[in-house]
Amino acid sequence: MMDFPEKLLNGYHIFMKSRFTHERERYKQLAYEGQKPETMVIACCDSRAAPETVFDTDPGEIFVMRNVANLVPPFHPDKEYHATSAALEFAVQSLKVKNIVVLGHARCGGIRNALDLDGAPLSTVDFIGKWMGLLTPAAEAVATNTLMTSGERQTALERISIRYSINNLRTFPWIKRREDQGKLALHGAWFDIATGELWIMDRRTGDFIRAEE
Repeated sequence: MMDFPEKLLNGYHIFMKSRFTHERERYKQLAYEGQKPETMVIACCDSRAAPETVFDTDPGEIFVMRNVANLVPPFHPDKEYHATSAALEFAVQSLKVKNIVVLGHARCGGIRNALDLDGAPLSTVDFIGKWMGLLTPAAEAVATNTLMTSGERQTALERISIRYSINNLRTFPWIKRREDQGKLALHGAWFDIATGELWIMDRRTGDFIRAEE
């Protein structure tokens, strides 16, 4: 049997000796009273852009859903399995979060896949290709724009995808209803891994504005 990753085990030991020891009462409170986060973050699976690290949050502060390229599909109830929709349902209907943040990031592999219109699938079923197909119209428009560099096209689609996901959030009736009632706010943000910059989407215009340090 394969050994458990030593790096993770060492990290756990450090966690127990430092953070858990200092925050033992907080963890105990969370265990017995449950979580009450006010914000849900929909982030990418990318190991370089963990929202708990980017926003320096404590345990129990944010409810996180991560998938390839931080996408939210449209509301589509059927008999299939919907991990992102299930997480949204729990966060909004049970936890009553007050904010949903779609957090994109620079150099996203999923976005790069969407822009590679002739790329070969990673497997015969092409799960990633089908998932990123949610962005096909926008990806085709951006990928064929010869006036932009490859880096500009990448950044453009990363930010467009955030707007796309926020629009799709509003197709969920219980999300739209709570937003209209002023009980829920939808936000977009984009994180640059190389520079550490965080860009916040203006909720009125859709423009991305760099957050002041």
